[in-house]
Amino acid sequence: MPTATISMRKLKEILRLKYDCKLSHRKIANSLSISPSIVSKYACKSAELGITCWPLDTKWDDHSLQQAFFKTKPRLKGFSIPDWSLVQQELRPKTMTLLLLWQEYKERHEEGFYSYTHFCRQYKAWLKCQKPSMRQNHKAGEKLFVDYCGPTMNIVDASTGEYRTAQVFVAVMGALRLPIVKSSKIG
Repeated sequence: MPTATISMRKLKEILRLKYDCKLSHRKIANSLSISPSIVSKYACKSAELGITCWPLDTKWDDHSLQQAFFKTKPRLKGFSIPDWSLVQQELRPKTMTLLLLWQEYKERHEEGFYSYTHFCRQYKAWLKCQKPSMRQNHKAGEKLFVDYCGPTMNIVDASTGEYRTAQVFVAVMGALRLPIVKSSKIG
């Protein structure tokens, strides 16, 4: 099934130019201001339906063309859908990513699984349906929000070659968009 939808007028014009005028897909595309790949997809679909000449057979009225070209249903894959609320809980640790969760999902469902991009799209679509967290309004510079970044970092003293570990904190002032980064030495 063609992915882009065109008007019935353009569909008929594609068929006329292809079978009556015998134009190439590129010339048809240029004359109708559409891409050659769209012309190609509709030409292939017409060949599958047995449409190979112009004028069209009487059985191909507007309604039957509409049904044949635009009303086909996509084939649904029967792959297992993850429990998105569990995925959201597993994403809480700072070191966990959607890629790691997808790889686990793929290993559990070797018989059939969704691609990584589809997995991410489905998760984001589910996330949009969830209730948003509480919104807070802040006057600029009134409050400072600090968060711990995660694992420690190694810092090397260039003169001595000594390693020290440091915790990294990020602070943002309410209503500002500029982070303030501060590290604290541990050892």
